[in-house]
Amino acid sequence: MDSIRTEKSHVPWIAGRSTRVFAMVLALGAALATPEERACSAGTWSGHSQPDFRQPYPPPPGSASPSAEAAAIPSSPDLDPLQVDDRTWGLPGHASPDLAGPGLPPSSPFSPYPATGEPALPGAAHAAGTPRAGRSVYVDLAPSLYDEGPWFWQVLPDGLIYQSYMAGAKESRMSAVWAHEAQEGWIWDVALGGRMPIFRYGTGGPTRIQGWQVDVEGAAFPRLDLEEEWDLLATDFRFGIPVTYGRGRYQMKIAYYHLSSHLGDELMLKQPHIPRINFTRDAFVWGHSFFVTESIRLYAEAAWAFYIDGGAKPWEFQFGVDYSPPDPTIGIRPVPFFAVNGHLREEVDFGGNLVVQAGWQWRGPTAHRFRMGFHYYVGQNEQYQFFDQYESKVGMGLWYDF
Repeated sequence: MDSIRTEKSHVPWIAGRSTRVFAMVLALGAALATPEERACSAGTWSGHSQPDFRQPYPPPPGSASPSAEAAAIPSSPDLDPLQVDDRTWGLPGHASPDLAGPGLPPSSPFSPYPATGEPALPGAAHAAGTPRAGRSVYVDLAPSLYDEGPWFWQVLPDGLIYQSYMAGAKESRMSAVWAHEAQEGWIWDVALGGRMPIFRYGTGGPTRIQGWQVDVEGAAFPRLDLEEEWDLLATDFRFGIPVTYGRGRYQMKIAYYHLSSHLGDELMLKQPHIPRINFTRDAFVWGHSFFVTESIRLYAEAAWAFYIDGGAKPWEFQFGVDYSPPDPTIGIRPVPFFAVNGHLREEVDFGGNLVVQAGWQWRGPTAHRFRMGFHYYVGQNEQYQFFDQYESKVGMGLWYDF
């Protein structure tokens, strides 16, 4: 650890490398997207005109007209017209090439007709292919990225509107990364914290939420030296209050956070010549994110610190891309994820760091996500006690995202 304060000037190329990797990830994300996701993000289905996403529900080909069949079904006063959403429309893999809905390509998984040629209706209360008597039934054929339900006040709701950055080094979560650093050997970076919603005025969630929400977040980020009796080298602490908004594919964040860094006790005892700095930031954040498809999210944020100490300077910027399928995983079978984050900071002349992660993820019904996979970090030291030092590390990690 004697070299932990050795100056290294590897800053200038970090921003350029971040830009190149970001462009490569966009190309990879486009390749990973399904044909339906690419067509939806472009606003049209390939080879077809843009569909009307609020089309009247048509009868299956070859069946009698809706009016003729509806006449045979008695109207019931206790049938709620809002319950049309109970129908399990267009499950992936059930679309017949001959029965795709109007304006949709034959292979679209969003057709209202399963392979049998009949809509999938829960229960046997209604004849197959027949709308409820006396009512106009509409089916939203667009793949929905968000909940279109009513907005209402909620205390301690489930789910986050503005999700944490998957590859962000200082996001409040639970994680453990075992990595080999080029100069210092094996280290263990840990995050002990989380993020939870407090108030929301919006849809019910817990996924694809619209509305306004107030969260709280906090975490400790200790680093252990695995080659020196697991000594504690340093710990960064973070606390924040994000206010978030989401509408459709777009999300916005206005937040406050406090961050401070503390030198480890064992390191101070073994190497008393290493100075402790009082690195502190109290900052306001303005962030934006956009889902290009259901699985690919782009984001960027700017932060300005109104109180700084210990070498910190006011401005910092983050940007990146996350690839993460949004639906709950089935059983124990995982799905792939990929994430890139660039972080530029004024105190290192707007150098910073680049993080790349890839691996497998499991997602629950409340949108909480467990990930495991590869982790690569290059740039200025992740621990702000040593913010002016360069490091490059490669390893494996476990992450639990709230």
